Amino acid sequence: MNIYNENAFNNKSGVTDMGPGVTVIGVLMALWCIAFAVVNIVLEVTDYFAGGPFAEYTAGITVMNWLVVGFKTLGAAVALLPVVNIPKLHLPALMTMLVWGAFATLGLYALGSVTQALGMFSGFAGTADQINLAGVGYVFMFLLAAAGYGFLAVSYSRRYGTRRIYAVLGVVGAPVVLGLILIAVPMLLFTLGLIPAY
Repeated sequence: MNIYNENAFNNKSGVTDMGPGVTVIGVLMALWCIAFAVVNIVLEVTDYFAGGPFAEYTAGITVMNWLVVGFKTLGAAVALLPVVNIPKLHLPALMTMLVWGAFATLGLYALGSVTQALGMFSGFAGTADQINLAGVGYVFMFLLAAAGYGFLAVSYSRRYGTRRIYAVLGVVGAPVVLGLILIAVPMLLFTLGLIPAY
Protein backbone atom coordinates (compact mmCIF):
# COMPACT_ATOMS: atom_id res chain seq x y z
CA MET A 1 0.00 0.00 0.00
CA ASN A 2 1.26 3.49 -0.79
CA ILE A 3 1.36 5.24 2.57
CA TYR A 4 0.96 8.61 0.86
CA ASN A 5 -2.17 7.67 -1.04
CA GLU A 6 -4.87 10.11 0.11
CA ASN A 7 -7.59 7.57 -0.65
CA ALA A 8 -6.34 5.47 2.26
CA PHE A 9 -8.07 7.92 4.60
CA ASN A 10 -11.44 7.16 3.05
CA ASN A 11 -10.91 3.46 3.49
CA LYS A 12 -10.71 2.62 7.18
CA SER A 13 -8.89 -0.59 6.41
CA GLY A 14 -6.07 1.56 5.00
CA VAL A 15 -5.57 3.48 8.23
CA THR A 16 -3.02 1.91 10.52
CA ASP A 17 -3.50 1.84 14.28
CA MET A 18 -1.86 4.45 16.47
CA GLY A 19 0.31 3.13 19.26
CA PRO A 20 0.16 4.56 22.81
CA GLY A 21 3.58 6.14 22.34
CA VAL A 22 2.20 8.50 19.71
CA THR A 23 -0.46 9.74 22.13
CA VAL A 24 2.11 10.26 24.87
CA ILE A 25 4.34 12.31 22.57
CA GLY A 26 1.37 14.38 21.36
CA VAL A 27 0.37 15.19 24.94
CA LEU A 28 3.97 16.00 25.93
CA MET A 29 4.38 18.36 22.98
CA ALA A 30 1.10 20.09 23.84
CA LEU A 31 2.20 20.51 27.47
CA TRP A 32 5.54 21.87 26.25
CA CYS A 33 3.74 24.55 24.22
CA ILE A 34 1.36 25.39 27.05
CA ALA A 35 4.25 25.74 29.52
CA PHE A 36 5.96 28.24 27.23
CA ALA A 37 2.67 30.11 26.74
CA VAL A 38 2.19 30.33 30.52
CA VAL A 39 5.53 32.14 30.78
CA ASN A 40 4.26 34.86 28.42
CA ILE A 41 0.95 35.09 30.27
CA VAL A 42 2.74 35.50 33.61
CA LEU A 43 4.83 38.32 32.12
CA GLU A 44 1.60 40.09 31.15
CA VAL A 45 -0.25 39.46 34.40
CA THR A 46 2.67 40.74 36.47
CA ASP A 47 3.17 43.84 34.26
CA TYR A 48 6.75 42.78 33.67
CA PHE A 49 7.09 45.12 30.70
CA ALA A 50 5.62 48.15 32.52
CA GLY A 51 9.02 49.16 33.92
CA GLY A 52 12.48 49.57 32.47
CA PRO A 53 13.75 51.36 29.36
CA PHE A 54 10.85 50.17 27.16
CA ALA A 55 8.02 51.14 29.53
CA GLU A 56 6.58 53.62 27.02
CA TYR A 57 6.21 50.81 24.49
CA THR A 58 4.25 48.49 26.78
CA ALA A 59 1.21 48.43 24.47
CA GLY A 60 3.22 47.25 21.46
CA ILE A 61 5.17 44.70 23.47
CA THR A 62 1.87 43.39 24.85
CA VAL A 63 0.54 42.89 21.32
CA MET A 64 3.63 40.89 20.37
CA ASN A 65 3.50 38.93 23.61
CA TRP A 66 -0.12 37.85 23.06
CA LEU A 67 0.66 37.03 19.44
CA VAL A 68 3.33 34.64 20.70
CA VAL A 69 0.82 33.14 23.16
CA GLY A 70 -1.49 32.54 20.22
CA PHE A 71 1.23 30.75 18.25
CA LYS A 72 2.09 28.56 21.23
CA THR A 73 -1.57 27.71 21.79
CA LEU A 74 -1.86 26.76 18.11
CA GLY A 75 1.22 24.58 18.58
CA ALA A 76 -0.48 22.76 21.45
CA ALA A 77 -3.57 22.16 19.30
CA VAL A 78 -1.42 20.88 16.42
CA ALA A 79 0.21 18.41 18.80
CA LEU A 80 -3.10 17.12 20.17
CA LEU A 81 -5.29 16.94 17.05
CA PRO A 82 -3.29 14.13 15.39
CA VAL A 83 -3.75 11.91 18.46
CA VAL A 84 -7.40 12.55 19.40
CA ASN A 85 -10.51 11.34 17.60
CA ILE A 86 -12.63 14.39 16.78
CA PRO A 87 -14.19 13.67 13.36
CA LYS A 88 -15.45 17.22 12.76
CA LEU A 89 -11.94 18.62 13.23
CA HIS A 90 -10.22 15.88 11.27
CA LEU A 91 -9.05 17.38 7.98
CA PRO A 92 -6.15 15.17 6.80
CA ALA A 93 -4.62 17.55 4.26
CA LEU A 94 -4.69 20.55 6.61
CA MET A 95 -3.54 18.50 9.59
CA THR A 96 -0.61 17.13 7.61
CA MET A 97 0.50 20.63 6.63
CA LEU A 98 0.16 21.91 10.19
CA VAL A 99 2.09 19.13 11.91
CA TRP A 100 4.87 19.11 9.31
CA GLY A 101 4.93 22.91 9.48
CA ALA A 102 5.36 22.82 13.26
CA PHE A 103 8.22 20.35 12.86
CA ALA A 104 9.95 22.50 10.23
CA THR A 105 9.54 25.74 12.20
CA LEU A 106 10.92 24.29 15.42
CA GLY A 107 13.63 22.45 13.52
CA LEU A 108 14.83 25.63 11.79
CA TYR A 109 14.79 27.54 15.07
CA ALA A 110 16.76 24.80 16.83
CA LEU A 111 19.21 24.55 13.93
CA GLY A 112 19.72 28.31 14.00
CA SER A 113 20.37 28.20 17.76
CA VAL A 114 22.87 25.35 17.39
CA THR A 115 24.64 27.25 14.58
CA GLN A 116 24.81 30.34 16.77
CA ALA A 117 26.23 28.29 19.65
CA LEU A 118 28.85 26.75 17.37
CA GLY A 119 29.78 30.24 16.17
CA MET A 120 30.29 31.34 19.77
CA PHE A 121 32.22 28.21 20.66
CA SER A 122 34.56 28.64 17.70
CA GLY A 123 34.97 32.38 18.29
CA PHE A 124 33.54 33.17 14.87
CA ALA A 125 30.56 35.05 16.32
CA GLY A 126 31.06 35.84 19.96
CA THR A 127 32.99 33.84 22.53
CA ALA A 128 32.61 30.49 24.23
CA ASP A 129 32.15 32.34 27.54
CA GLN A 130 28.71 33.41 26.33
CA ILE A 131 27.55 29.80 26.35
CA ASN A 132 26.05 28.76 29.68
CA LEU A 133 24.08 25.81 31.02
CA ALA A 134 20.75 27.64 30.75
CA GLY A 135 21.39 28.40 27.09
CA VAL A 136 22.38 24.81 26.33
CA GLY A 137 19.25 23.55 28.10
CA TYR A 138 17.08 25.97 26.13
CA VAL A 139 18.46 24.78 22.80
CA PHE A 140 18.18 21.15 23.88
CA MET A 141 14.49 21.63 24.71
CA PHE A 142 13.83 22.95 21.22
CA LEU A 143 15.75 20.08 19.66
CA LEU A 144 13.59 17.63 21.62
CA ALA A 145 10.42 19.49 20.62
CA ALA A 146 11.43 19.42 16.95
CA ALA A 147 12.07 15.69 17.23
CA GLY A 148 8.69 15.21 18.92
CA TYR A 149 6.77 17.05 16.21
CA GLY A 150 8.80 15.21 13.58
CA PHE A 151 7.68 11.92 15.09
CA LEU A 152 4.05 13.09 15.11
CA ALA A 153 4.31 14.26 11.50
CA VAL A 154 5.74 10.99 10.21
CA SER A 155 3.27 8.95 12.26
CA TYR A 156 0.28 10.95 11.01
CA SER A 157 1.33 10.78 7.36
CA ARG A 158 1.81 7.04 7.58
CA ARG A 159 -1.42 6.38 9.43
CA TYR A 160 -3.63 8.35 7.07
CA GLY A 161 -1.69 7.98 3.86
CA THR A 162 -1.68 11.69 3.09
CA ARG A 163 0.11 12.88 -0.04
CA ARG A 164 3.70 14.04 0.15
CA ILE A 165 2.78 17.42 -1.32
CA TYR A 166 0.94 18.35 1.89
CA ALA A 167 4.03 17.61 3.96
CA VAL A 168 6.15 19.68 1.56
CA LEU A 169 3.69 22.58 1.72
CA GLY A 170 3.82 22.47 5.52
CA VAL A 171 7.62 22.30 5.68
CA VAL A 172 8.09 25.17 3.23
CA GLY A 173 5.02 27.26 3.98
CA ALA A 174 4.89 27.40 7.78
CA PRO A 175 8.30 29.01 8.38
CA VAL A 176 7.65 31.49 5.55
CA VAL A 177 4.21 32.47 6.83
CA LEU A 178 5.45 32.76 10.42
CA GLY A 179 8.42 34.83 9.28
CA LEU A 180 6.21 37.20 7.31
CA ILE A 181 3.88 37.66 10.28
CA LEU A 182 6.80 38.33 12.63
CA ILE A 183 8.10 40.94 10.21
CA ALA A 184 4.78 42.57 9.27
CA VAL A 185 3.32 42.93 12.77
CA PRO A 186 6.36 44.66 14.31
CA MET A 187 6.59 46.94 11.27
CA LEU A 188 2.95 47.92 11.77
CA LEU A 189 3.49 48.50 15.49
CA PHE A 190 6.56 50.62 14.75
CA THR A 191 4.59 52.67 12.23
CA LEU A 192 1.96 53.29 14.91
CA GLY A 193 4.69 54.30 17.36
CA LEU A 194 3.96 51.37 19.68
CA ILE A 195 7.45 49.86 19.60
CA PRO A 196 10.93 51.29 18.94
CA ALA A 197 12.92 50.64 15.79
CA TYR A 198 14.42 47.17 15.65
